[in-house]
Amino acid sequence: MSVRKVSVIGAGFVGASTVQRISEKELANVVLVDIAEGIPQGKALDMKHSSPLTGASHIKGTNNFKHIKDSQVIVITAGIPRKPGMSREDLAKANYKTISAICENIIKYAPNAITIVVTNPLDVMAYAAYKKLGMHSSRVFGMGGVLDTARYKSLLAEELQISVSDISAIVLGEHGDKMMPLINYTTVAGIPIKKLLERDVIDRIVEETKKSGGKIVGYLKTGSAYYAPSAAVTEMVDSILNDKKRLFTVSTLLQGEYGIKDAFVGVPVVLGVNGVERVIELELHGKQLSELKSSTDKLKKQVKLLDI
Repeated sequence: MSVRKVSVIGAGFVGASTVQRISEKELANVVLVDIAEGIPQGKALDMKHSSPLTGASHIKGTNNFKHIKDSQVIVITAGIPRKPGMSREDLAKANYKTISAICENIIKYAPNAITIVVTNPLDVMAYAAYKKLGMHSSRVFGMGGVLDTARYKSLLAEELQISVSDISAIVLGEHGDKMMPLINYTTVAGIPIKKLLERDVIDRIVEETKKSGGKIVGYLKTGSAYYAPSAAVTEMVDSILNDKKRLFTVSTLLQGEYGIKDAFVGVPVVLGVNGVERVIELELHGKQLSELKSSTDKLKKQVKLLDI
């Protein structure tokens, strides 16, 4: 049996945390790649030193993209983080060149890998990677909705003083201020959330979910979230490598689903060994569908500005 291998490109906080989580769960051997000399090597060595304590799998830090060869999954986290006052449009222009260069190396060394994009603005960068790689859309997608859903569930659990394990929820749409926590698809052990919380409380939690990422940026000032994003992408990698076929919201190419064409946006999918194995098309009421289409139109405009 061949050794499973995952490569994480970008040795910043999100990338390094993702490597640590994947390694400690022993999902695969992991390669950490970054162009900054010494950074991936140093972080990988530090994690290796923890392996007698954690049982972590093998980790390699490198500046050479040739080491991503034979990876089953590649995770792209490289790029600058959003800073206070920076729009997602500004961030897109800054990170597009990075994504393009990385994709050239993926084509060269690991053309058969499934690629997960974490770099922000996530939906736009996922579309850019898809176009650059020329792969089937089932094998190139973005992480966002898994993280957004986790944040939503965390806030609900805190409000209800109940285990997050009992909460089932879906957040779809863009990974940004226009994300859509679906109240009508939110339950606690099967009980609709509307039976347990007043509507004004639910609305407040929905708004807090939308602002969670920006709130963390505001606190950190020189960076953005990484603990929850790395946990989210690790769950995706687990579902792919172990063919768990879990239902996650990921940013994937829509070609008619929800009335949307040629755009990446977060929708529920089944995630397995072949990547996005099918898109789940939920029944949305009028306002929800119009909001989804509106946010997707905004994403298309951002893509057009990049001239992808």
